[in-house]
Amino acid sequence: MNYPPKIHQDNDINHMVSVIKTYPLATVISVKNNTPFISHLPLIYNEVGKLIGHIDKQNPQAALLKNSNLVTVIFSGPQCYISPSIYTTTQLPTWNYIKVHLKGTVNAIESKEALKDSIITMTAFLEAPEHKYVLEPNNQRMLGSLDYIEMFEITIDAWEGKFKLSQDKKPRDIKNACAELIRANQESIEFFLNKVFNI
Repeated sequence: MNYPPKIHQDNDINHMVSVIKTYPLATVISVKNNTPFISHLPLIYNEVGKLIGHIDKQNPQAALLKNSNLVTVIFSGPQCYISPSIYTTTQLPTWNYIKVHLKGTVNAIESKEALKDSIITMTAFLEAPEHKYVLEPNNQRMLGSLDYIEMFEITIDAWEGKFKLSQDKKPRDIKNACAELIRANQESIEFFLNKVFNI
């Protein structure tokens, strides 16, 4: 049994890497003694195909992000409710989304110099393309924080792309659904910030 249906699966590595690079904040899940540990951490996909991240040493999950432990990682792209009103054909309500699920083996990187370089590299990636801020190697605040951060890398063992974008509909309805995904995400961000934070 294939689930989700094959039409909603995308196993193209390039498509999944695009999601990772565009939406780098990941949900990282570890399990110990049948208890899940979950953190939300930005992860960078590097040139050798591994995910690099950092975690506060005080985080209980930090102890599980080493020693070849297994992890599940979820990257979330845009998502929204799709009303039948946007279609040109009769449909039922649904929810569209883009997700990448990964399973991998995680190991700690103990080198403080590697940690420093990794923080600088991650900052440069996240600042692209304008690079309004450059984290300098001699930044004293960063250097003072290195003792409180652990670096880890995840070797990806399994990839799963879940791209539910109304691919089973007519071409016009697929375009309408994609347009709705863009519109709804922009509108929901504005609504949330205005309602919750009065911004």
